[in-house]
Amino acid sequence: MTYRAPLKEMQFLLRELAGVEEVCGKAPFEEASPELVPAILEEAAKLAENVIAPLNAAGEADPPRIVDGQVRETAGFAEAYRQFAEGGWNACSASTRFGGMGLPHAINSAVSEMWAAANLSFSICPILSMAAIETLETHSDAELQERYLENMVSGRWTGTMNLTEPQAGSDLAAVRTRAVPAGDHYRIFGQKIFISWGDHEMAENIIHLVLARIEGAPEGVQGISLFLVPKYVPGENDAPGERNDLGPIALEKKMGIHGSATCAMVYGEAGKGAIGWLIGEENKGLSYMFTMMNSARLHVGLEGVGLSELATQKAVAFAAERVQGRPPGRRDGAIIHHPDVRRMIMFMKSMTEAARAISYSAAGALDRSMTGAEGVRARARFELLIPVAKGWNTEIAQDVASMCMQVHGGMGYVEETGAAQIVRDARITTIYEGTTTIHANDFIGRKMQRDGGAELSRLLLEARETCALAAQSDRLAEAAGFVGESLSQAQELTQWLLQESDETRAAAAVNFLMGCGTLIGAWLLLKAALAAEAAMEQDPHFHQSRIRICNFFAAQILPRAGAHYSAARRASLPDQWLADMALGI
Repeated sequence: MTYRAPLKEMQFLLRELAGVEEVCGKAPFEEASPELVPAILEEAAKLAENVIAPLNAAGEADPPRIVDGQVRETAGFAEAYRQFAEGGWNACSASTRFGGMGLPHAINSAVSEMWAAANLSFSICPILSMAAIETLETHSDAELQERYLENMVSGRWTGTMNLTEPQAGSDLAAVRTRAVPAGDHYRIFGQKIFISWGDHEMAENIIHLVLARIEGAPEGVQGISLFLVPKYVPGENDAPGERNDLGPIALEKKMGIHGSATCAMVYGEAGKGAIGWLIGEENKGLSYMFTMMNSARLHVGLEGVGLSELATQKAVAFAAERVQGRPPGRRDGAIIHHPDVRRMIMFMKSMTEAARAISYSAAGALDRSMTGAEGVRARARFELLIPVAKGWNTEIAQDVASMCMQVHGGMGYVEETGAAQIVRDARITTIYEGTTTIHANDFIGRKMQRDGGAELSRLLLEARETCALAAQSDRLAEAAGFVGESLSQAQELTQWLLQESDETRAAAAVNFLMGCGTLIGAWLLLKAALAAEAAMEQDPHFHQSRIRICNFFAAQILPRAGAHYSAARRASLPDQWLADMALGI
């Protein structure tokens, strides 16, 4: 089985949920037109299916290694990256000012999903480059932009994110990497870990965005600055010049994404310090880095979608061929005719489509925030959906990957089917760019609490309006009832949580996120099903499938939301019980 991009599903959700046709042609997306969307997705699919996907198993079998202080990536990756860069895919959402395509983020999201589904290890490199480009476009001065962005947008140079340190983990207040002023630049000293594609030979140069403290800066996150630190200090005509005082000292041995070079990096090991330039103002580095992190978080959510799609395709292909047992009412036949196998496949398919709907809707909100009068409200919707798109999408990817292995039975537990690799690769998505707990706290804390639940209430009201429309449809009335019931539970829980203590909200956060994510997925599938019903005559089989998926999700998966809501209400734990646990009682 080889990956095939689900182009019909992508185009349908881009149109009906992301609203891509509404933003094409408007600033800053003047170069985009709705007519281009199918061609862009088809070309991306060719590269994903024919060039990138065939390297997925190679990265697993022959991971990168360090030779003479330099990372050597898996054979074939460099050639694939060359084709990727020559096709302009590094530049999808980048500004046309620096050679980018200037496409809406929603289109870029569909393309990014393909890269992740085809080969997650490979996709991490360009995704981080795109996030670095967006950060430099937004926060760096004109001189740095002119010197670095064109080459990054073209793909000649790649970008990385350097946050984590051995003693700090997710607690960036504990960052110790230091920056010493040296004229118009700085010298960087310190160590970073978990740096995805921190070193490789696929591109001419690597541009590291590094969090560090300028000597004398305040303690905590208020004293962190952001620096641009190149692997090679550019020489004349941007040719790689002097090797900077930085490099990989080890590659992490990981559970999954074996084809990705995850480096432990050291800055200033030779004693000189790595040359770097300050991005923006001193001590505002963390706020700048949130631009990069939000971009990366949207893409990590899409990794959850891509892996779920890959797992679903793999399970369907296996179940259609595997003969085992006797399906009810049949003398023989493939296991896809067993009722519970059909249930598992529908579970995978509907979960994947709900996650895709959430990610594309978030990207569509970001696009609308950049194009018109509703910018502030659209930005609030994007920010509300980001922790859901990252947290919920990656958590359900664990379920879908596990279900893929279950459909395969014992064959899924051996390496030749590839099901085990999906399980391993998917596991990191709930952890990097912030664990699920971090995003749940963001959702229930900053995103809900900051406006007293106003934006979440607006979303729930929109969902209520969708239910009212769907209730008039014979095909969708039952699903509308299920969604409406869940909406009432969510509204009641939201009001209760707003009155509770910070401790109770923190204890309830993950269940609240998962419950709301399940509900939002059900609402968006219902919204998509209404659009499908209106267009039924154009493609009856495809549009009927959208309705079946919506009804299955509402009946079989949405009840999970109620369980999460109940658990959230019972979230507080007695202090003595925790103390007893610590004592092993």
